[in-house]
Amino acid sequence: MDFTRRTFGKLTMALMGAASFGTMAHAADMPKPFDDPGKVKIALVRYLSTGDFFESYLAGVTAQSKALGVDLRVFDSRQDAALQSDMVDQAIALGVKGIIIQHGLTESMKAAAQRAVDAGIKVVAFDVNVENPKIPQVEQSDRDLARLALEQAVKDNGEKFKAGYVYVAGIAPLDRRNETWDAFKKKYPGINQVAMFGTMDNPIANSVANQARSVVSAHPDITVMFAPYDEFAKGVKIAVDEAGLSKSVKIYSADISTPDISAMREPDSAWAATAATNPALVGQVSVRALAMLLAGEDPGHNVVVPPTLITQKDLKDKDIKNMEELSAKLPQFAQTDVAAPKWMPVPKGK
Repeated sequence: MDFTRRTFGKLTMALMGAASFGTMAHAADMPKPFDDPGKVKIALVRYLSTGDFFESYLAGVTAQSKALGVDLRVFDSRQDAALQSDMVDQAIALGVKGIIIQHGLTESMKAAAQRAVDAGIKVVAFDVNVENPKIPQVEQSDRDLARLALEQAVKDNGEKFKAGYVYVAGIAPLDRRNETWDAFKKKYPGINQVAMFGTMDNPIANSVANQARSVVSAHPDITVMFAPYDEFAKGVKIAVDEAGLSKSVKIYSADISTPDISAMREPDSAWAATAATNPALVGQVSVRALAMLLAGEDPGHNVVVPPTLITQKDLKDKDIKNMEELSAKLPQFAQTDVAAPKWMPVPKGK
């Protein structure tokens, strides 16, 4: 088994030091099986874990699990599809009551998810389509993420520009964002995609930067880069900065973290805007949806966390320097009532 227990333990301790958790409802007020939550074992089976988004997502999963009092086990396949499938079987063998499948490939996870359902285990999936009507799909409304970023790109640059696009097919959230990109190109025929590139090789940002260097060299007339994942945007920014094009290229992305905020706030930063949900909230919602299933409740098949547009101007005008300040100064980013029945204890901030 490839548990990331040391990393998980450090992250849990850091999170506990940074925030105080809400007081759990009295056991008598909790539905079964959460009237004895210490006996409830759940698993998070991850495909992607590199980058700030996934660290924050894990922090959210950890926080909500702590608030419920359940026993969380974390499996990290490090982008190995076969291993992720095996890890679902490992979780089943451990006797978990519920499994969160986080990202992955449909072809490898569809059968694995069905094996868990057949074993009587409740399953939710985040950003991976396991093509199973019994499994709720937690998502960030990826089409809205892309739409918000692209609407800002058109607002900033007009309806006609040359664009570079970062995309890797087969990853469910990227595929959904790609549908919106295709729709925008049809709506605005003046958008000329002159280059498409992308990789998920670790470290993702550096690998994308290597590709982006060639792209900006071959197409110095690109004025917009659509990089709908923040690790992609980081890589593009590295290449644009090195080429001395930060004043002539604008980057539009999805997702947000404290390092992303710092990069967007840099003088003459090319990173103009991003659309994002709070990844910690998405992690919490993933656990809450699973907890509802375990309690015999229906969170709905599509559990959608709405996104927020965050521009470079917002960050500078409101003097937002980190995720904590982003949540404080953009309240719509900080909270969601998605999958939050009255009995559900939720993590509380400072």
